[in-house]
Amino acid sequence: MALPDMVPPAAPHREHRLTYTDGTSRTVYVTDVEVPFPEGRLIVSRTDLNGIITHANDAFVEMSGWSREELIGAPHHILRHPDMPKIAFKGLWDDLAARKKWHGYVKNLRKDGSFYWVYATAVPNIRNGEVVGYTSVRRKPSRTRIAELEPVYRQWLAEEKAAS
Repeated sequence: MALPDMVPPAAPHREHRLTYTDGTSRTVYVTDVEVPFPEGRLIVSRTDLNGIITHANDAFVEMSGWSREELIGAPHHILRHPDMPKIAFKGLWDDLAARKKWHGYVKNLRKDGSFYWVYATAVPNIRNGEVVGYTSVRRKPSRTRIAELEPVYRQWLAEEKAAS
């Protein structure tokens, strides 16, 4: 499912053209505004095998800035921030394909161009021995770990750009 281009926010922003693993692309706008992860909350979502959102809890809806109706049926990469290198998600998909749990730090893009960081855990949903989808639970991330990962993610992005 192709996502529409984002609407430019009123705040100062940068424009990026993202191409996703499914071959679709869209223009996104990012600001330098960080929305803090809410204390004591967990963000929960479920997707089908193709990464299409089938469930979004209230915290997910609130943090994403999208309505529940906009999220359900949309690809989970609706949240992809251009500061996130593709390789950061390779371990996610490798682990899920091996039916293992994955943990990682992710910078997510909100509908309004702002962002929020999460510490995510993703697991395959297995029914009758078959993987039928995935569940992700996100919690408040460690600021120390984010500070350690930001230069790593920048380096990976630079390597991706140099290779393309």
